Amino acid sequence: MKQVKLTTDGACSGNPGAGGYGAILSYGDKEKELNGGYRQTTNNRMEMMAVIAGLEALKQPCQVHVVSDSKYIIDAITKGWLEGWKRKGWVTSGKTPVKNIDMWKRMETAMEAHQITWEWVKGHAGHEMNERADQLAVDARENESALEIDVEFESAVLSEAINEG
Repeated sequence: MKQVKLTTDGACSGNPGAGGYGAILSYGDKEKELNGGYRQTTNNRMEMMAVIAGLEALKQPCQVHVVSDSKYIIDAITKGWLEGWKRKGWVTSGKTPVKNIDMWKRMETAMEAHQITWEWVKGHAGHEMNERADQLAVDARENESALEIDVEFESAVLSEAINEG
């Protein structure tokens, strides 16, 4: 099984606001950079999208070492929060609905084929690959003409606005 390193980051201008994700897949001496952006989203969604995009780009099952500066993702997976949320019907320990269910489900599907280890690194602290992933995310966020619609997020925001009105 191939051993791949996936370094990820997300960036958002405002939270919510325009956002981007960046991912770097490393295998031996080869690297592949991925990025994309959305016109309205959150930082956590972009952190998650970076992991999802990297895993979905893999063409076969791999041993993947994911490096992220997102405690949200790392803790949810390594501390068993994700499993607990699923067991409880996607409700937190505080009895509130889990945020970003659509992204968690997509991430789970992307993870299925792979053996994954997780590593947290402090963001904006000079970690070379994390800084590169951040720049990819920022570049995507700032490319306004290429920003996509985060349909799930924007639909949820619109529903909230209607319900509050």
